[in-house]
Amino acid sequence: MPPSAPLILHATAVAVAGRGLLIRGASGSGKSGLALEMMARGAQLVSDDRVIVSDRDDGLWLSAPAPLRGLIEARGLGLLGATPCDPAPLVAVLDLDTLETERLPHRRETMLQGRRIPLLHNTAHPYFPAALVQYLRGERKE
Repeated sequence: MPPSAPLILHATAVAVAGRGLLIRGASGSGKSGLALEMMARGAQLVSDDRVIVSDRDDGLWLSAPAPLRGLIEARGLGLLGATPCDPAPLVAVLDLDTLETERLPHRRETMLQGRRIPLLHNTAHPYFPAALVQYLRGERKE
């Protein structure tokens, strides 16, 4: 089956060690704020506000629309410059609108462009951005 046409999603994406995380949620849910927290811990900005999801033979890839490349919104400060990273392969989707209730949650998946992608839910812990950076460095262990 040929790859699907690229999608442009209202989302934010970051990468750690070349592994991309797509952060989705309602407007004002904290996508950019979480990305900034993760960037302070070593993540790189892929794209803020709009993310291109491209279907390639080797999986889904995240990139920024040209006008948004290297820009992130910080509420109360405006648009900030960030060193943009190259497109990154998508390894997980984070849904900020769904609160994680399990201490050790079962693996979840979501479908995107006809592919199964690990799905993470939001937690209300202050270490969440650091935990996401670590997840992207080495994935979750059983």
